[in-house]
Amino acid sequence: QVHLVESGGGSVQAGGSLRLSCAASGYTYSRYCMGWFRQAPGKEREGVAAIDSDGNTRYADSVKGRFTISKDNAKNTLYLQMNSLKPEDTAMYYCAADSGLMPAISLEPHPYNYWGQGTQVTVSS
Repeated sequence: QVHLVESGGGSVQAGGSLRLSCAASGYTYSRYCMGWFRQAPGKEREGVAAIDSDGNTRYADSVKGRFTISKDNAKNTLYLQMNSLKPEDTAMYYCAADSGLMPAISLEPHPYNYWGQGTQVTVSS
């Protein structure tokens, strides 16, 4: 059984940094795609960044140059380094993973099968 557990959220001032972590247990696919999504109150869930088993990455335009996604395979942990945070980055952030069947990296939520419970990020101006 796959479990994804996020951590690292918090409250920061604009311009600050946070690193989110997602510990994946029971996730043993050799080919995979994992991603970070966020959802602000009253808004739809949106893809922020994704990475596949070849190390390819994809970012939403709104976070390019500020966020970096990475994965430590030895620890089976996904990370999202967030720099130069803005108030509009405030949201609940979710980790997601597929079941090894995605043909390409996607920032759409529907191809992902497994989801964490989320971690809150709040950026004040």
